[in-house]
Amino acid sequence: MQQNIFDKIWNAHIVYSQKGYPDMLYIDRHFIHEVTSPQAFNVLRSRSLPVFRTTQTHATEDHNVPTLNQDQPIREEQSRRQVATLRENCQEFGVERYGLGHEKQGIVHVIGPEIGLTLPGMTIVCGDSHTSTHGAFGTVAFGIGTTEIGQVFASQCILQYPLKTLKLQVDGCLQKGTTAKDIILYIISQLSSSGCTGYFVEYCGSLIRSLSMEARMTICNMSIEMGARGGLIVPDDNTFEYIYGREFAPKGKQWEKALTYWKSLSSDSEATYDKEIYFSGEDIIPMITFGTNPGMGIPINVQVPSESTYRGSAKELKSALDYMGLQQDQTLLGKPIDYVFIGSCTNSRIEDLRLIAKNIKGTKKAANVQVWVVPGSQQVSKQIKEEGLDQIFTEAGFELRGAGCSACLGMNEDKIPAGKYCVSTSNRNFEGRQGQGARTMLASPLTAAAAAITGKITDPRVCFAL
Repeated sequence: MQQNIFDKIWNAHIVYSQKGYPDMLYIDRHFIHEVTSPQAFNVLRSRSLPVFRTTQTHATEDHNVPTLNQDQPIREEQSRRQVATLRENCQEFGVERYGLGHEKQGIVHVIGPEIGLTLPGMTIVCGDSHTSTHGAFGTVAFGIGTTEIGQVFASQCILQYPLKTLKLQVDGCLQKGTTAKDIILYIISQLSSSGCTGYFVEYCGSLIRSLSMEARMTICNMSIEMGARGGLIVPDDNTFEYIYGREFAPKGKQWEKALTYWKSLSSDSEATYDKEIYFSGEDIIPMITFGTNPGMGIPINVQVPSESTYRGSAKELKSALDYMGLQQDQTLLGKPIDYVFIGSCTNSRIEDLRLIAKNIKGTKKAANVQVWVVPGSQQVSKQIKEEGLDQIFTEAGFELRGAGCSACLGMNEDKIPAGKYCVSTSNRNFEGRQGQGARTMLASPLTAAAAAITGKITDPRVCFAL
C-alpha cells in the first residue's frame, strides 16, 4: 500500500486502534516547559503515579524567564512562581530540566533539534502549539493540552483521532531579499489563518528542498497559524548532515541503523492525500502583516486591502485596522515604528542572526526604535559571541539579550507598550500578544533589520541593496 510520510509514522506508532474511536498513539519524545505542565503533574500526584518514562521527557524554562539579568531572581511574581513550580515538579518526578544558567537552556523548539533530541520518524508532543517546528526533521510533532500532557506522563501514549493530510508543494527559487519566513507568511496569506484546519501538512517541492534545516524549521513552526495540526518535511541529506554528531543523536552502528530507517520515510510515489495545493516561489517577495492574525499578510510593497479586495469579512478587516491604527488602501512602506523584536521559536537561530549581522554591519539603528535581539538558546548565545556577532549588534545599537521566548508573548518582562508598533520575527500578531495594546507586524529577520536601521517599514531589498 502506497503511503505518505505522515501515514507511515502515524501507523508505526499506533498501540491500539478501534473504528470510531481515537487511536492510542505512542510518543517518542515529550517536551515540557513551565506554563502548561503544572496541572498535569498535579494529576499524577493526586493518583500517586510516576512519570512513566522520564528518559523520554525533557523540560526547559523559556516562556516566563527574563532575558536581562538571568543570574538574578525573577522579578515578576507569577513568572517566578511558574518557574519555581517546574523546578520542584521535575525534581520530585525525576525529569531532567534545563533551567536558567544551564548550558542547554533555551526555547523548547530550539533546543530539541540543536542537541539532537529531535530525530526523523519520531512522534513528538509538547504543551505548546508551535511543536510543529520539529516536523522539519520528518516527525509527526504537534501541540497538546494539559489533560493530554497528563496522559503522556502516565503512559507515554496519547489518544488522538487520525488526521487528514495535505500536500503543499512550493517549487521554484527563493527570490532576492526573501526568506523562509516570507514563504510561510505568503502561504498563510493565501490560505487564511484557518484554511488548513483538520489537516497535517507535508511541505514539498524544489523550493522547500533547497532550504536549510533552520529555514525548514521556520516553515513548519507556523503550520499552526493556518489552522493545521502540524507540518512536516521528508528528511534528506540536509537533515542527516544537520543531525550527525549532535549530543543525543545516534552514534556508530546505531547511526547506520537509524539512517537506513530515516531514508525509508519518504512519501511513496503513488501516495494519496486528502488535499493538494501548489505555489510558485517566483510569486513570493518580502511579506509583512497589517492585521491581528497571521493570515493578514501582504507583500511589503502592496497596499493594505480594502473591503472590496480583502478575502475575509468587512467586519474582521475593520476590527483589525481599528486596533492597528491603519486605514484601508494605506501603504505600509515608510510607516514609522517603535520596536523591533528579533527572536522567538520561529526566528532566533544562529542562521537568522548571521543574516541580520551580515546586512547591518557598519550601520546604526534609527534613533526612534528600540531593537531587541533574543537568541533562542544558550548555545546560540555562545555561537553569537564566538563569531563576533555580538560586537556587530552592539555597534549598531541592537540590544542583545539572554535566551528565552521574550517578546513573542506577554508572559515575561519583555512587553511592547500599548499603542506602540513592533516589527517582530515571531509567529503571532493577535491583539495583546506582545503586551496589552501592542501593535505587532510580523516579518522576516531581514525585513525586521531593515525597519530597525531606517526606523520605518522598509523593503529589505532596497535597504540592503539586494
